[in-house]
Amino acid sequence: MLSIQRDCRSVEDLPYELVERKGVGHPDTMCDAMAERMSRYYSLHCLKEFGGVAHHWFDKVTLYGGGADTGYGRGELTSPYRVKVFGKAAFRVGTTAIPVQDLMFRAAADVLAEVTTGFDAARHLVVELGVVDHQGSGRGLSRYQPASPRDLTPLRSGGLVSNDTNLLHGYAPLSRLENVVLGLENLINGPAFKQRHPDTGWDIKVFGSRRHDAFSLVVNMPFLAARIESMDHYLARKAVIQKELEEFAGSLGIGDFRMLMNATDRNGRPYLTALGSVADTGDVGVVGRGNRVNGLITPMRPMSIEAPAGKNPLDHTGKIYNVMAMRLARQVHEESGGPAQVHIFTSKEAPLERPDEVVVASSDAAETTIEALVKAAVAGSGDLTVELIEKGITLW
Repeated sequence: MLSIQRDCRSVEDLPYELVERKGVGHPDTMCDAMAERMSRYYSLHCLKEFGGVAHHWFDKVTLYGGGADTGYGRGELTSPYRVKVFGKAAFRVGTTAIPVQDLMFRAAADVLAEVTTGFDAARHLVVELGVVDHQGSGRGLSRYQPASPRDLTPLRSGGLVSNDTNLLHGYAPLSRLENVVLGLENLINGPAFKQRHPDTGWDIKVFGSRRHDAFSLVVNMPFLAARIESMDHYLARKAVIQKELEEFAGSLGIGDFRMLMNATDRNGRPYLTALGSVADTGDVGVVGRGNRVNGLITPMRPMSIEAPAGKNPLDHTGKIYNVMAMRLARQVHEESGGPAQVHIFTSKEAPLERPDEVVVASSDAAETTIEALVKAAVAGSGDLTVELIEKGITLW
């Protein structure tokens, strides 16, 4: 199961690096967050009512945005956000219904209220279900049509097997560029920044490149149209915020950098939105098109294209091993001090505690340390499921 590779180089050794982050108000990230919240709310409902979790997956969530009337001093949503949920789930346990529509709506509403300004679910949201309870190949009726609570899976159940064939990756530590890109978006969408700058929106995109030790950063950040009085006001506010962002970037240890903010300004078009996202004006979001589990898009790194958000947390290794690989890489790095990569491959029906292959790349970590960390990680897959459901793990 386990193999160790000793050739593990740092991305910092590459002459060129590119990184991107889609912020929490980006339509793709909104979809990731909604899908995962739907899975959590569904799982928590099942645990409360039946003592186990009905099988489900909601990892095909799409958002097509609303319409808005925006201009200096005004910003109002004129057409609601529309969220479509495609997936599979049980709609009842025996004769007791699971309120799938209500759970999906509440999950979407809660997420959107957290990553926009002025969102009102009653006026601004429509949720449409494309969820079925059809049985898959070789599956019994109990999978999506459970006859009683005995057909559901309690937490920390032993003997579970992988629901799919998956290939996942993780790495550590983050590079200087990765830390800056992630840090800038976290800063802008953090509560302290929003309190200081309540006229800023949430649909942040941060791009970064590094050529040797010279860094280039691009930050796209909308303003709330209702709070911007004119083009001069917009440019003045942008200058204040860009100065703060440049000071923050410099504090993270990069000296030679330049920053471009809101590139559309070069064409005389201010970046204004009604609620803080381009979803206000019809832009579309889809699960899995944005950040990986560590919150970044990193083409110079090993990267799984698996979309973990919304997947069943009990046995879908595309979710469980995705988090596990990233955490394992961090643990190996913390033990050794050097760069680490973890690759996990599993085939369908393989026991969760015995993935087909775990490959750890580390130049420095002791073999016994790696073995112990991997053994503990795969043995703790049930605990990871509990954390995903009860506490929540950010997957974007």
